[in-house]
Amino acid sequence: MSKAVVQEMREGEVSVPLPKRTDARLVFIGRIRTPYATRKDCPRQAGEKSAPCRIEIDPQWQAALTGLEAGMTVQVLYWLHESRRDLVLQSRRSDGRVSGTFALRSPIRPNPIASSLVEVLDVEGSTLIVRGLDCIDGTPLLDVKPDRCPGR
Repeated sequence: MSKAVVQEMREGEVSVPLPKRTDARLVFIGRIRTPYATRKDCPRQAGEKSAPCRIEIDPQWQAALTGLEAGMTVQVLYWLHESRRDLVLQSRRSDGRVSGTFALRSPIRPNPIASSLVEVLDVEGSTLIVRGLDCIDGTPLLDVKPDRCPGR
């Protein structure tokens, strides 16, 4: 399903071997459709000026969208399936400074889970039209959560 992507390392970066053990079982519940074909195409920390994107929920999860509507803010959790997972020190592309992975918002992480707060523009059946995502087309979807529960 996912393909291993070898990305070159920048000066100062350090990688570690990945553990053979796995502890969690995640279920992808859909795919994210964006106009971004590569990581370089993606906006950095997209916001309200980013392009509209489609979150396509698998049919068996469609009922879970009940109550979501245009104008809401939702948190989208997604799996960065083409990211490296082995760097503990990373060199920032912007200035070359080296920082620990946990001090950065880089997609390169031991568990490449991303989270974005996005605005729901529309709900069309099992598809959410949103603004604010910064991932490549076809990214696997993990979860969608409202920023606030209705009525609170």
